[in-house]
Amino acid sequence: MTIQLEKQSIATDKNEVLLGKSLEQLTAWVQQRGQPAYRGKQLHQWLYEKGARSLGEISVFPKQWRETLADYPIYRSTIHYRSIASDKTRKYLLRLADGLIIETVGIPTFKRGGDKETGGQGDWGTINPKSLERLTVCVSSQVGCPMACDFCATGKGGFIRNLKSHEIVDQVLTVQEDFRQRVTNGVFMGMGEPLLNLNEVVAAVHCLNRDVGIGQRSLTISTVGIPNKIRQLAQHHLQVTLAVSLHASNQRLRERLIPSAKHYTLDNLIDDCREYVRITGRRVTFEYILLAGTNDLPEHALELAKLLRGFQTHVNLIPYNPIQEVDYQRPDRQRIEAFADILRQKRIAVSVRYSRGLEADAACGQLRASKV
Repeated sequence: MTIQLEKQSIATDKNEVLLGKSLEQLTAWVQQRGQPAYRGKQLHQWLYEKGARSLGEISVFPKQWRETLADYPIYRSTIHYRSIASDKTRKYLLRLADGLIIETVGIPTFKRGGDKETGGQGDWGTINPKSLERLTVCVSSQVGCPMACDFCATGKGGFIRNLKSHEIVDQVLTVQEDFRQRVTNGVFMGMGEPLLNLNEVVAAVHCLNRDVGIGQRSLTISTVGIPNKIRQLAQHHLQVTLAVSLHASNQRLRERLIPSAKHYTLDNLIDDCREYVRITGRRVTFEYILLAGTNDLPEHALELAKLLRGFQTHVNLIPYNPIQEVDYQRPDRQRIEAFADILRQKRIAVSVRYSRGLEADAACGQLRASKV
């Protein structure tokens, strides 16, 4: 009779999501079901370290109680499709509980001179842990994206919905499982505009830090810029890196590349970034995709340097990664270095970031929820 009542109780709260809960919350959850407090620690370990996909597989739970939990959903995604690039970057299409598909990328960075593989695990090989310097996951924050940036594949497919925090955390756990390596870094640079889903993104940051064990300073939140949202993010006092997708040195050019810029002027965006630095003490990174003949001229570099003068910034120059829908071109290396040199001469911190996973369509601006 007791078991029957417990099953009935569980059936009424199946919409409750355990993934994303803290150790304290999970402990309270097991105690509400008549279990000792230490079961909370066991549940926490199986969710975040062992990557449990069902409560029924948690073998340390008593068999009788485990049977009552067998149908309780954890809401883990399934791998619908994956590809691997020559640089060992892995792209995943993940099917969510409601059938929608998002894209996630696992990016390994290897130590210089280390062997990348030990071999022997099917088509994927096994990463040699001694050769790995870090493992970064590029996570999505929305299904699709409403921003419609002209050079980006994700925006061409439109917007469907925001992701919940547990769906963001799940992406990191999935990559961790597939690589069989601990994730060290996370970037919110996948599908979607993170600041349009700010509450869930902040909740995911806290979970990734607190429960998965990724330092906040190893997490980056990217945004194209949403009115008032950068200041709202600052009020959370996170230690994450804020990366602003700028891509233009003046208002007219930015409106051409980013439709939403018409409603959020470049001057206002930079003012909000200055305020973010003042509140958090953290510098802002500006992402700048270089499009040949469009935004990569010397006058653009001089405009950009003037725009960013006087506060803590760093510019990431990203040579354009091609997509099928538009005919923008990537500048040659000489043009890229000339642009960077102008910024350096004006004392703007700058680096050139050549995207990983290019031939697997897993690079910056290439993500879309399809195999093509």
